[in-house]
Amino acid sequence: MSRTDFDILVVGGGPGGYVAALRASQLGLSVGLVEAQHLGGICLNWGCIPTKALLRASEINHLLHDLGPYGFKADNVSFDFTKVVARSRAVSKQLSSGVAHLLKKAKVPVFDGYGKLDGVTPDGKRKILVTQDKNAPVTLTAKHVILATGARARALPGIEPDGKLIWSYREALVPDAMPARLLVIGSGAIGTEFASFYRNMGADVTLVEVAPRILPVEDEEISALAQKAFEKQGMKVLTNAKIGAFKKTEQDVTVPVEVNGKIQSFTVDRVISAVGIVGNVENLGLEGTKIKVERTHVVTDALCRTGEPGVYAIGDLAGAPWLAHKASHEAVMCVEAIAGKTVHPIDITKIPGCTYCRPQIASVGYTEARAKEAGYKVRVGKFPLIANGKAIAMGETEGFIKTVFDDKTGELLGAHMIGAEVTEMIQGYVIARTGELTEAELAETIFPHPTISESMHEAVLAAYGGALHF
Repeated sequence: MSRTDFDILVVGGGPGGYVAALRASQLGLSVGLVEAQHLGGICLNWGCIPTKALLRASEINHLLHDLGPYGFKADNVSFDFTKVVARSRAVSKQLSSGVAHLLKKAKVPVFDGYGKLDGVTPDGKRKILVTQDKNAPVTLTAKHVILATGARARALPGIEPDGKLIWSYREALVPDAMPARLLVIGSGAIGTEFASFYRNMGADVTLVEVAPRILPVEDEEISALAQKAFEKQGMKVLTNAKIGAFKKTEQDVTVPVEVNGKIQSFTVDRVISAVGIVGNVENLGLEGTKIKVERTHVVTDALCRTGEPGVYAIGDLAGAPWLAHKASHEAVMCVEAIAGKTVHPIDITKIPGCTYCRPQIASVGYTEARAKEAGYKVRVGKFPLIANGKAIAMGETEGFIKTVFDDKTGELLGAHMIGAEVTEMIQGYVIARTGELTEAELAETIFPHPTISESMHEAVLAAYGGALHF
């Protein structure tokens, strides 16, 4: 008979949940994992991973239509959209299977079904009721329960996804056909990535944002260049925009968009709604507990503890920033705290954010505006990729690197990047933020030549008037 009593039970098998289970096993704790659908969660199955596979295809499509500057010529370039989508699904399946292998290797039992808090045993252990349609409910017990049920797409009244004309990210990942005309509502990372993918695959794309600028959490100069780049690619971008009532037919949908008092109507094949997420707090048995929920997210302290003793929450369920790597880090921190190890609470200003549109965007720490709002006197350095040798050789000169330093101490407060492969380079600045490095230490760091990363060094030097190549 399978074990039913554990030191830790994890509810949810996404990048927070499965990492928590693996770390608990490493520390010698008995641990069980409850997952209702797919190991790897939204990230591996319906988010981070499949979107990157699609975006890779769109990058190839873009390059095949822009071969002239490199001395190549290709006629009648085409793609099989079904195969493009199928490859992204295969990538997700491979990684989800990999998670299953890791859990099996770590001897972590996986219970298929939905888990919910179901009271406390006489000796003070938590009870979790696991239900699945085909099987009888199972009751598990544990000293500690980690809730990691993630989040789902927010649906606003009037623009709820219908699976046909109006898509959430799920439908956008597995479309039945390539839309010729597309309108994307919301310009955060999800909306921007889908807009970039479909535009680079040849769709006529309109990106609509209610805020005064796209990518509103990014530095203003990054947002401005991103919009300029998108418009240069042929994308229509509308900010300060309000969406009116949709008019649907069997084949398309007409969307009225109001900007500065003027209304434009767009008739498109599909609409993607990317207006945020809500936490999966329903059916977790939170009623009658001391666990608080605010704006669909479970409230926790700095060590992921809820108001209910022995119950923790991590990842998207516990609120922003909604990032897989934040969930995984919280998972390790939470389990190590349970195990009695010394841990350090997460500083969200040291968590990188990446958007994989074209050009890519990456950032960490304070924007220039936020740093000033926080009372810092700042030094700012910028370096354009047009002045970088590797970027010129690659034909990828669109973009720049921006650094923000504390004028008093020299500490790196933030870094913001837009351009080719910046999502692979941001970690250098993340390490600098984590290590509380100053401009002096970064200036003395030797960067390899020729690389785009040299622009990171130049952006540091530029903050102190020492840029050498611009």
